[in-house]
Amino acid sequence: QVQLVESGGGLVQPGGSLRLACAASTTIFSIHPMGWYRQLPGKQRELIARITLGGSTNYADSVKGRFTISRDNAKNTAYLQMNSLKPEDTAVYYCDVIDNWGQGTQVTVSS
Repeated sequence: QVQLVESGGGLVQPGGSLRLACAASTTIFSIHPMGWYRQLPGKQRELIARITLGGSTNYADSVKGRFTISRDNAKNTAYLQMNSLKPEDTAVYYCDVIDNWGQGTQVTVSS
């Protein structure tokens, strides 16, 4: 099992930035792809970014050009850099490695 701990969420103004981190408990993290998901209020959880072992990335259209997913296998940690944040980005954000989910972290974008 992979245990994941997320951090970096909070309250930010529109146009601002946040960086989320997802720290994994073991190096098994380093041999699997991982993804960032979010769940908007009252809606289903959706995949917004994915990264492979080799560093290839995919993004949902809603975040493409604004969010960047990355990973540091030596640190067993993945990141989601979120720039140009919009109020509609307000959601609970999760990371996932082979269906091991983090606890989720709240991101609120509001002035």
